[in-house]
Amino acid sequence: MPLYAMLSTLTDEGRKTIRNNPGRIQEVNRELEGMGAKVISQYAALGAFDFISIVEAPDNLTVANVSVQLGSRGTVQLQTIPLIAVEEFARKIRSS
Repeated sequence: MPLYAMLSTLTDEGRKTIRNNPGRIQEVNRELEGMGAKVISQYAALGAFDFISIVEAPDNLTVANVSVQLGSRGTVQLQTIPLIAVEEFARKIRSS
């Protein structure tokens, strides 16, 4: 199944939510499953992004829906990048 890096930046409201309820992070991860995506791994980050999540989803439309649904809440801004396994990439290069 395709993998995506979901880069998250919390808004002021999002930071307040996490501070008051850190368990909200896991709640949102469970909500993603209801939208057809699954968080494979997740990291808090320093710098431009607050969280980096590796997400599995069947297709780009599913991930686009996740981004719209989460972003519309006003607590997070998302940037999502499709990922290609290095082994798969190398096979493609060799076969071209």
